[in-house]
Amino acid sequence: MWNPVNVCRRKSVPHLAGCMRARASRTRRDPRMLVAFAVMASLSLVSCLGEPKIDKRWTLLEFADVSPQPGAVSPASQPLNVSVNGRITYRRIVTGFLVAEVRYSDTILPASLALDPNKHTLELSEDVDRIIANSTTAGRATRIVTGFDHLMQSIDLNFTARVPPAMFPGGTGPPVGGLYLLLYMGDGDEVRLQSGRDSLVVTPFVSADQEILHTGFALDITP
Repeated sequence: MWNPVNVCRRKSVPHLAGCMRARASRTRRDPRMLVAFAVMASLSLVSCLGEPKIDKRWTLLEFADVSPQPGAVSPASQPLNVSVNGRITYRRIVTGFLVAEVRYSDTILPASLALDPNKHTLELSEDVDRIIANSTTAGRATRIVTGFDHLMQSIDLNFTARVPPAMFPGGTGPPVGGLYLLLYMGDGDEVRLQSGRDSLVVTPFVSADQEILHTGFALDITP
């Protein structure tokens, strides 16, 4: 039986246009070939372009604006007036609390971390996780948020923090540990204190578990 596909294999260049029309006609008659071509095309596209960077796949937290700025020097004797405009770019549905917080760690030094608020990597986010797990709060502000894929939110958070005396136990000399300004998300629960006041307990999300890129930087404090 005459087969246009076989002819396409045997004939020379002048027959190419007719052969391609024959292939297209055959493909329209066989939906399975359409599916196969679509799968092959998508695989070729992924192979050519590669997987998107992590900050395009995970929910991203950024300092759109912040005070004090990274590298700004603040005296330990003065309170820190913190102002954060935090930006969230969602990659899926997420509900929780956005937290801007100053935290003090007496065991983690800034030089041991990969903190750079202009970069958005898993390593940086995991460093933020490690700071949270090995530090105490010196002041914070929170806001409940919820969002869906591709939504961008800008949240203003303002609070006052104080440098812990343990950072400069002698009043002078090099600091003990580090002080950090962090932006992260977590679950929140309100609890009633013995004084009758309500308090919010935030359990931070672990970056890799929730696919959220936390951010932060070390504060430069002088005695």
